[in-house]
This record gives sequence, C-alpha cells and structure tokens, in this order.
Amino acid sequence: MARNKLKAVEVKNGNGKLFDGAGLYLLKREADKGRWIYRYKHQGRSREMGLGPYPAVSLAEARKSRDAWEVVLRSGEDPIAARDRQRADQRAEASRSDPTFAEAAETTFEAKKAGLRRDGASGRWLSPIRLYMMPAIGGMRMSQIHQTDIHRALAPIWRKKHPTAEKAIQRTKIIFEHMRFSGVECDPFMVDMAKHMLGEVRHQIKKTPASAWQDIPRIYAALNRDDASHLCLRFKILTLVRSAGVRDARFSEIDGDVWTVPEDRMKGSEGKVSDFRVPLSSAALEVVARAEKWKRSAYMFPGGRSGGISDVAIGKVFKKIDPAGTPHGLRTSFRTWVQDTDAAHYDVAETALAHIIGGKVERAYARSDMLERRRSLMEAWAQFVTGAKENVVPIRGGGAA
Repeated sequence: MARNKLKAVEVKNGNGKLFDGAGLYLLKREADKGRWIYRYKHQGRSREMGLGPYPAVSLAEARKSRDAWEVVLRSGEDPIAARDRQRADQRAEASRSDPTFAEAAETTFEAKKAGLRRDGASGRWLSPIRLYMMPAIGGMRMSQIHQTDIHRALAPIWRKKHPTAEKAIQRTKIIFEHMRFSGVECDPFMVDMAKHMLGEVRHQIKKTPASAWQDIPRIYAALNRDDASHLCLRFKILTLVRSAGVRDARFSEIDGDVWTVPEDRMKGSEGKVSDFRVPLSSAALEVVARAEKWKRSAYMFPGGRSGGISDVAIGKVFKKIDPAGTPHGLRTSFRTWVQDTDAAHYDVAETALAHIIGGKVERAYARSDMLERRRSLMEAWAQFVTGAKENVVPIRGGGAA
C-alpha cells in the first residue's frame, strides 16, 4: 500500500480529507486546524483512531505514530484497545505516585477510620472535605496543588462558616501530611500558606441556648402527654444524657434503677469512651413505666421508622414549650442549678454529665464513676424538676406529638 504521499505544503494549504496512505489521513475543516486519523481493519472491522490535532502534531509525527500502531496491529492486537490499556495503566501509576486530592482523601480516610467512631460510618470526617474541597481541587494531582487553590476553595466560607472551614483546612493538612509520609511529592506547608492567605478571623463561639434552671419545673410540667416525644424529653431532663443516647434508649438497657448507655451512643473518640451507667431517680423510673404501658418495640421512645424518635421531633416539641431553649441546653440548665444551689461537688456534677475529669494520669488511678453519689444528686434534681416537695406533676395520657 502506497504511503507518505503528502507533502508539507499540501498539508498546510489543503482542505477536507488529505490522504497520506497506509491508513493515515488528515481531516481539515479549517485552514489552520485539523486532526490526524489512522484507519485500519482489525478482525474484519474498520476502525478509526485519532492521532492528535494539526498543527500541534506535524506530518512527520503523525507518520511515526501511524507506523508504531501498525506494528501493534500486525501483532494481532487492536491498536485502540492497546492504547486504552496503556492509558489506564498510566492513570493507575499516576494515582499511585501522584494521586488526585480526591483519591488522597479516600486513602487518608481509610488509614484513619479505625480511630473514628463506628469506623467513620457517619461520614462526618470527610463531610467538609467533600462539600468544600472536592469541588475545587478534587481532580487535581497532589503535586500540582498550590496554596492559591486551597485558598480559592475556602475563601467563600472562611468568615461566614468559619468552624466548618477550620475543620476543612485541618483535615486537608492531615491529607497532605499522610500523602507526604506515604512518598507522594506534595508539600503540607501549602496548607499553612493558604491559611495565612485566608487571614485572621474574629470568631465568637455561640453558646447553645439553654433554659433558665428556675424554669425547668414549668417545662417538665408542660411535657404532660403520654407519648414518645414528651416522655423522651422528660427522661432527658431527668437523666441529662445527650439526645442521641436518650432517643435510642432500649428497655433492655435498664437493670433495676440503673440505665447503661452503650459506648456507641456516647460522645467521644473511638477507644476513648465506654458504657455509661446512669442512676435512675423515682421520677425517671416512672417515665420508664409509662413507656412500657404502650411498648411496641425494643425502643423506649419509638419513632416513625424502626428506631428511636428523631432529634427533629423532640426539638419541635421543646420549641413550643420554651422557644429560647434547646433540648441539649438542658444539660447547661442542670449544671447552672448545681452551681447556684451548691447541690453537689464539682466532680460529681461533671460525671453526671459524662464529662472527662482530670488528666490521663489522674484518670488512670481515679476510676470510680461515683454512681452512688450521683444517685443522690439525680434524686435531688428530680425532686426539684417535678416539684415533688411542693406538688406532684402527673403525666396525663394524650395524642402523639
């Protein structure tokens, strides 16, 4: 088959399909723009393979490429399939030696997730990365990322959503460090420079709205319906456990007058939390008894699906009773009551809230959960909350909230 029929001047001045022979031709639609194509047959099927744009790829370069793929064709392999495999191998090699930020983030997460709660199943660690970093730099190779790229990703939220932006940049730094220690040519200092470019932020932490402790008896009395939301909030007031622990409470977790909250519903890092025993006051046991009367699942406060009541459901109920407070703020109400009334020692009050007390060495020796001392405190709190010393506030039957 005749080949190398074209001359450089014909390539420059020609238009349409310009055939060079041996399957190579140039398709030109404009005077200064075109694309090289190699046409061949493999197993009786005609195929066309692009060899690059003209004039970026010269006539000589196109011929050299065509000749190389002819060798592949003569070996019995389809040139297009061979090229696709080569490109896939190149991408795989690039991902190993210089991964994209998205690939690096997933690799870092896999390395870290054993230290996260439930192996990071909630997705919170990666959430700010996926929301704000991936759209901007997810497809960039680690070695190519500049501080200006990181700055561009976070500038829109640096002051508007600073806590989230801070998490995003901290975890971006962790990703860069993990990749650098893994042999990838990237510079973690890029993240520090980006943070410097983003500038200082005068961020004032907003405290969780909390009801005045003097108002808790009124709130408790208003939670007077015999349904999941009202009973759940009463139980939360009386036990002071965080919402996630209370909402998914099971009857099987209660043994006598002690409720054991399993570690997977306690706040804290993986390996640093344990089951938490909660002494139940007589008022709290009354809530349990009320819940048992209409028991329909393993959950004390069942929701619409096969689980505990939702955070949104109890939040809506609480908002109607005290618009200025929140369910989580009840813990603050209790702690302020302890301070103002001198109801308990600091260690007892903090343990009642499942807060960590003292340093690592001190905790290694002081291992008591002060259950009995907390029992007295919880009973005193229940007496105040229910107004038992003055009047008894019963739970009346009612519809679902």
